[in-house]
Amino acid sequence: MRIRSFLQHDLAQLTELTIETFGPFYEDSFRPLVGEFVFANQHGSWREDYVQQVAKLHDPDQHRYIAVAEFDDTIAGYVAWSVEPLRRNASITILAVSARHRQQGAGTRLCEHAFSAMRGLGAEVVTIGTGGDGFHAPARALYETLGCTALPVAVYYREL
Repeated sequence: MRIRSFLQHDLAQLTELTIETFGPFYEDSFRPLVGEFVFANQHGSWREDYVQQVAKLHDPDQHRYIAVAEFDDTIAGYVAWSVEPLRRNASITILAVSARHRQQGAGTRLCEHAFSAMRGLGAEVVTIGTGGDGFHAPARALYETLGCTALPVAVYYREL
């Protein structure tokens, strides 16, 4: 596996990978859990939201970065992060690994790469968010193996 910097021609593949990775959460977990009304209100345009979000993830002038993992010249995953230099804080924005490349160390390598880059930019603390549902269990396990501490949070939804 090779980790490299983001190239502009990666954008379409990273967007597609993001939609592929998180689609099961939105369609198979979140939608059935909260119902159609809340789903439509909160994440009814989740695909388009990712198209817009992924396009803005890499902007070094704004302290936002992407690193890409490749196996045999195929994009296997990516990590996006941002740094707040004055606060010496950083945040993982998205970590996505293709289904066929999971359980091969890509997530760990991508996070470690991002952590190293963050330290190099002066960050002292990193935050990584994920869900508390079953879909996100592998992410929670990964972050715990990386030495991250979970902060329990509950978010409730209700149609008005």
